[in-house]
This record gives sequence, C-alpha cells and structure tokens, in this order.
Amino acid sequence: MKPRNRDFLILLLILTVVYSSLCSCNRSGNTQSGTDEWGSVPAESSSSQRDTVSPSKESQSTSEAQTSDLTQTSESTQPSEEVQTPEESEPETTTTATRDNTPVVLVGSADGTITYGNESVIIDASNTSEGYIMVSYTGSNPKVKLQITGTNGTTYTYNLHGGYETFPLTSGSGAYSVAIFEHIEGTSYSTLFSQSLEVSIDNEFGPYLYANQYVNFNTSSQTVSKAVELASTADNDLEVIENVYNYIITNFKYDYDKAASVPSGYLPIVDDVLSAKTGICFDYSAVMATMLRTQRIPTRLEVGYVGDLYHAWISTYVEGHGWINGIIEFDGKEWKLMDPTTASTSSSPKEYLTKKTYLTKYVY
Repeated sequence: MKPRNRDFLILLLILTVVYSSLCSCNRSGNTQSGTDEWGSVPAESSSSQRDTVSPSKESQSTSEAQTSDLTQTSESTQPSEEVQTPEESEPETTTTATRDNTPVVLVGSADGTITYGNESVIIDASNTSEGYIMVSYTGSNPKVKLQITGTNGTTYTYNLHGGYETFPLTSGSGAYSVAIFEHIEGTSYSTLFSQSLEVSIDNEFGPYLYANQYVNFNTSSQTVSKAVELASTADNDLEVIENVYNYIITNFKYDYDKAASVPSGYLPIVDDVLSAKTGICFDYSAVMATMLRTQRIPTRLEVGYVGDLYHAWISTYVEGHGWINGIIEFDGKEWKLMDPTTASTSSSPKEYLTKKTYLTKYVY
C-alpha cells in the first residue's frame, strides 16, 4: 500500500470515530439542572467576576463541589460504516448576572479638618456631610460613654473603647449635641467634654452604607466576601436581598443561651458570627446589614420592641421602591417585614409577623 493511501485511510478512520462520538452525545440528551446551594437560583446561572474581594474558603469548596457534580464525560462508540460530514453544533450560551457585585466597603476616616476636644478626647467632624462623626478617647478611665442627640430629640448612648470609632448621624441634617462622660462610681458620670454641631448631610444614605460601631466591617472581612458570593447570581438589588436573607434564615441558628446572658454594651463581631452561624437578633441584623451595605444597598439596623420583646431587625432601601421598612417577601401587593431572626426560629414567620407590632426606637 502506498504511503499516501495509508495516510488517507487513517484520516478517514479518525473522522469516523469523532463523528460517531458527536452523534452519540447528541442522542443521549443528558443534562443536569437544579438549584444552587441556597435553593433559589438556577444552577445554570454562572457567577460574575469577583476581582476585588475573593470568596471565602467555604464558598470556594462549595463551588468546586458543584462543578464536579455538573461535569459529564461522553463515551465514544464504534465507528459507523459510512463517513458523513458532521453538522456544526450551536455554541452553548451561559447566563451571567448583569448586576455588578464588586463590593464597596465604606469605612469612616478621621481627616482632622474639623475637630473638637481636649487632652483626653477628640471629636472628628470632618465628614458629617457623609452622615457620620468619629470619636477617639485616649484617657485612662475604663468606663466612658458617648451621647449623641440629633434633630429629632432621640439620644443615642454608646460605650467608648479607645481609639477612633465611627458613629452615624441618623437624625438627618440639623443641630446635634455630642457629649462624652467619664465614670465616677455606681451609675454616676461626670461630663468630660461636650460640643454642638450644625450638620448638613449631602449623602442621605451615608449613615446606612458606612461601617460604624454597631455594623463593623472592613475590606478584609469574610462577611464582605460572603456577600460577594451570594450576590454573584443576582441581576438586581432585590435578588441580592433575597439571596442574603435566605442564606441567613437557612444557615443560622438562634443562640438562646447567649440571649439569656448577653452583657450590657455587647457589640457583634460579624466575622465571628458568620463563622459560628449562630447568634442573637443583634448578630443576625449586623451580619445582614454588613452584607447589604457592602453591596451598595442602604440598610438600617433598627432596634426597638416587638410586642414587649426588645429586638433588632433591618430595613433596606431599593431603587424604585424607596425604603422598605422590613421585608420577608413581596407577594405582588405588599412587603412583609424582614426579620431574619424571626424567620429562622418561627415555623410560621408570616403568621407571627401579622400578629406583632414593630416599634423602632433607634436606628444605626
């Protein structure tokens, strides 16, 4: 046999095997579909790029497991007797979320352009237009309190821990009074410093986008990375809220022991709560507020009463809808209260919420 003829026959055999494999794959029609880890987003939706913050190890391992489950291999069949030119297969199309889920982590700064204070405390009012002040206590008293009274007359009381801390101006533009007190004995405190401020807030959403003492995060927070993962399949803000909310109520458990023994002045550490996946209402709300704020969704952490129970929950701002004062879902007619603690502990959160009145006292 001449070399040219032998080469031609080898090429013919290769084409036959390739074409038979393609036909076998098309005839089998095997596909896999379903829901993602949270049960609300189709598996075929692929994640958008996450260049700024990498997902947590947990999210990476989950992604690898899903990829493994969806991987298929086709076995080749025996070559057919006739050689035919295979038809060009249509390119596969993938659905990618259209919303940019790159996190925006807004952390307060003490710029030093407008300051008040004395040798023991500094009030930095350089960024009141963004809706916050920063206060630093450098004295030696172990018990120091800050009080901020805004235009609506509500007084917020905080503990100071030393170094700069961020505090939101949630009463809007207008006159504020800021006072710092040092402990004397028992329940007695003396005034260390006080200052009146005239505030003009340009960024109305600033108090609900920046990190503060109650909703405390930074660029290295794993809670921020988790939010990127949860937002990766969302096409709009409402879908981000839904993904985050479903994650919290599905994976977190209420810590009744902690609720019974939580000390006065307790502040959530959001990454610790995320890792433990357990906590009290304050923890739930701080984690969810962190996730949504860093996805550019203004979110209030609200504290008040549900009936006679002291409680914390969140409200969000959605473009085109305005402030949604707490939701579980939109049924086409109305929003239901977004209370992740109640939803994760109650067998019928909708029924529970219709029987309770939420009274907000403080907003952070």
